[in-house]
Amino acid sequence: MQTWFSAMWFVTSQKDGASALGLKRVLGLGSYQTAWAWLHKLRRAMVRPGRDRLNGRIEVDETYIGGSEQGGKRGRGTENKEIVVIAVEVHSPKGFGRVRMRRVADCAGSSLVPFICDVAEKDSEILTDGWGGYNGVAEMGYVHSRIMLSDTGNPAHVSMPGVHRVAALLKRWLLSTHQGSVSAKHLEYYLDEYTFRFNRRASRSRGLLFYRLMQQAVATPPATYRCIVGDNHNL
Repeated sequence: MQTWFSAMWFVTSQKDGASALGLKRVLGLGSYQTAWAWLHKLRRAMVRPGRDRLNGRIEVDETYIGGSEQGGKRGRGTENKEIVVIAVEVHSPKGFGRVRMRRVADCAGSSLVPFICDVAEKDSEILTDGWGGYNGVAEMGYVHSRIMLSDTGNPAHVSMPGVHRVAALLKRWLLSTHQGSVSAKHLEYYLDEYTFRFNRRASRSRGLLFYRLMQQAVATPPATYRCIVGDNHNL
């Protein structure tokens, strides 16, 4: 138990998180596999079941995670990268609130609209670009505000600063802390960890993050290494 507590403290006390190699060295674990599995078990506990939905003004857009492409389609037509849809609360006059993220199969409405319904309270204002995949948002009980980037004359990161700031920070975190070695199969667990950290970025006490992770860990079903690396690891 002391080793587990040390692992949780190390993970929550590091501003940018911990890699499996770093955890192995700090705890003196016998193998990289053990450290990797422990981190994934902790990531599973970073999302609280039944957590509150986002509300107010919410920016939604997609980003693409993965290595550089040589040729082929770009943007929403990409075939070699993972698509991650991001929703972030936008405060007035400035600042951002909580964030939610999910890996999706494509940019169709059947993938994007259910994500919004899962993470945002009804009657919230959903801000998107003009992509047709968001056409059904208003029908689901939201105020849908479209930002037509071609009409504004501004680049996307100016018209929709929230999601682009989050996306840039997420990619930097994956490249720095994890050296970009994140498989598509387990990407969602890394998204959970980043969400956990981003939503608690204003906390002045690292001890509070440790407490929250420990609180959620005891309510999370156990997962073996075989379960984590298996085909049904999301169950």
